[in-house]
Amino acid sequence: MTLEARRRPAAGDAEGALVLFHGRGADENDLYPLLDLLDPERRLLGATPRGPLHLPPGGAHWYAVRQLGYPDPTTFLQSFEQASGFLDGLVEESGIPPQRTVLGGFSQGAVMTYALGLARGRPRPAGMIALSGFMPTAEGFELDLSPPLPPTAIGHGTVDSVIAVEWGRRARAALTDAGADPLYRESPIAHTIDPRFLRELRDWVTRLLAVSALD
Repeated sequence: MTLEARRRPAAGDAEGALVLFHGRGADENDLYPLLDLLDPERRLLGATPRGPLHLPPGGAHWYAVRQLGYPDPTTFLQSFEQASGFLDGLVEESGIPPQRTVLGGFSQGAVMTYALGLARGRPRPAGMIALSGFMPTAEGFELDLSPPLPPTAIGHGTVDSVIAVEWGRRARAALTDAGADPLYRESPIAHTIDPRFLRELRDWVTRLLAVSALD
């Protein structure tokens, strides 16, 4: 099964790709405007896939919520496989390799970003953007935190009552303990995205792909 997605073409020959995964109950339109915010010159192919699950209270989902930090294994693994297939298909269609692709997401989409960027056996992306999420733990799934780890930017609200900021801090600690140096920002906001951090991320994405072009 192929995921539905919106695509935003690059202005010219794509220098890379930017794939953003939405949060719980949203869809492929939710983060689409962020493609232009993070890549205003349209140097990158952009894509925003839709989660394959339709669960209460509505909208698209990436997994069923059972316990915070521990996605329901059945639905999570199903979505992980489909999202992996989507990314692999994007490589085949565009010719843009994983090491030129930045993955990002909000809430459940941040969880999928960690999963797709760090899963054992998956290719490392150029970088990861995780907004208000957590590193998943699920039976039958394993993260690989062996170096080299992709550059990672983490943003979280200190008054987030949906996914507490402690989960962002745990992710930062796990990456730091594994030898990485993530960009980490906390904001005095709830479960949402800080527009000030997006401005910082725009420059971060530009620098990131400039460096990866030299590899």
